[in-house]
Amino acid sequence: MAKLLEVTRLSAAYGSVQVLHDIDFSLDVGHITAILGANGAGKTTTLRSLCQTVRTTGSIVFDGQQIVGKATENVVRMGVAHVPDGRGTFTALSVEENLRLGAYVRANKAALALDMEKAFTRFPLLKHRRHQQAGTLSGGEQQMLAISRALMLRPKLLLLDEPSFGLAPKIVAEIFDIMRTINREDKVSMLLVEQNASLALDLADYAYLLETGRVALSGPSDRIKNDESVRRAYLGY
Repeated sequence: MAKLLEVTRLSAAYGSVQVLHDIDFSLDVGHITAILGANGAGKTTTLRSLCQTVRTTGSIVFDGQQIVGKATENVVRMGVAHVPDGRGTFTALSVEENLRLGAYVRANKAALALDMEKAFTRFPLLKHRRHQQAGTLSGGEQQMLAISRALMLRPKLLLLDEPSFGLAPKIVAEIFDIMRTINREDKVSMLLVEQNASLALDLADYAYLLETGRVALSGPSDRIKNDESVRRAYLGY
């Protein structure tokens, strides 16, 4: 299987505080990979490193190109879309305006219109609220909008940071089902950071567990999910 993303000896720091310590991981084309770990393990920093919004050293090769040292805007243009924790919607803008912003690097208006209709088909609630201010949406609706906005880029890689956080179980199940469909139908590879290990392992093909900024273990999701000693020692369920 071809590698879309290969990360080698990645370290990251905020000022003098180092958060990631020489971690290695990779992601196959078309696959979903999960990054698990407790709060403070370095999961969010890993995604920020891929976007180059935090100081990093090491190597990040995406689709055959080195990311380290590139401007965040250029990483986006390469096909990396980020759904941050807290959703990151532009609350003063409408749903439709948020979606158009997600496609700011694209010029084909006909293709944009098709992708917007695809977003509204997948998330019908957004279609009913297309002219509504994003800040007035529910938490679940804002998460749907954040994912849809990222997909307007037509990314090769979708980075998702805690998509289940603060949402009702029914909404979480709906969103994760749609993420599975997006991966299968649109062939979008995903790197998922998720506190809910059981949920993430059900969705992902492969998983890495971070512990204080280092990779503690990795393996196929099914193997980790079915290893009782690993679940109890590292995942808490």
